[in-house]
Amino acid sequence: MRSQPFTRPTLIAAVELLEQHSQARFNQVVLRLGLEDEISSSTGLSVAKKCDLLGRIVVQRSGTVLDTLDGSMSLGEAVIRQAAQLAQRDSDHPQQTAFARGLARDGYVLAWDDYGRNASIRAALPSEIELPETDDEVHQLLKSFGFATPLGHLDQAIEAHTRGDWAACNGQLRTFLESLFDDIACHVRPQEAAQRPSSENRRALLADIGFLATDRNEWTQDGKNYINGLFKMLHTEGSHPGLSDEDHSTFRLHVVLVTARTFLRRLHVGQ
Repeated sequence: MRSQPFTRPTLIAAVELLEQHSQARFNQVVLRLGLEDEISSSTGLSVAKKCDLLGRIVVQRSGTVLDTLDGSMSLGEAVIRQAAQLAQRDSDHPQQTAFARGLARDGYVLAWDDYGRNASIRAALPSEIELPETDDEVHQLLKSFGFATPLGHLDQAIEAHTRGDWAACNGQLRTFLESLFDDIACHVRPQEAAQRPSSENRRALLADIGFLATDRNEWTQDGKNYINGLFKMLHTEGSHPGLSDEDHSTFRLHVVLVTARTFLRRLHVGQ
């Protein structure tokens, strides 16, 4: 169990999905979460109102550990698991769609048994990547360096992904990464960066001063390197054969977040 495996938008989407419950079943959920003293079982209180109360508790205390039949886990994870039980395979219900997108951003997917029933969650990527923590660390580092422009583009990319606007998400991710390297160059070599006429020239400057490693193919003179390859991928439209637009957009979001964290960490430690 990780103490904060899910982000706020995903937690809120999970609580909204629980609104499908009847009064009796919602009260059972409250009991399982150990919140019966804070959320009344009275039928005089609507399920929608109870969801509102639950949502406020969960976003404030998502890391609180409780015991469940599946072992010890955070309150946030327990709520996610409760919501997952309501998921239907091939459903286009707006609340389930929002929940699934939130899980995808956090590095999880819904999975069903062999009969297409009994939904659960599983990691979509290796757990060591820790995407929610990556997103949070990137935001903190951007704020600490005062990189307001890339921060704005990243927030817009995440917002576009949340509403399912894949083209807008991809465009903002591309602009985010470009402005991030621009700001890094201006931070480490402000005068030289100001004399470089384009973003690509400023990325070349970062290679010239050793910030981008040529021996690890982060940057090379022939253009066949990781950074250029990533930008070329972000400039393509549509999804890869076999992947939906949503899958490909989520993949791009994950790759860009992990890449941004790597170089922001490098800047932070002065390498």
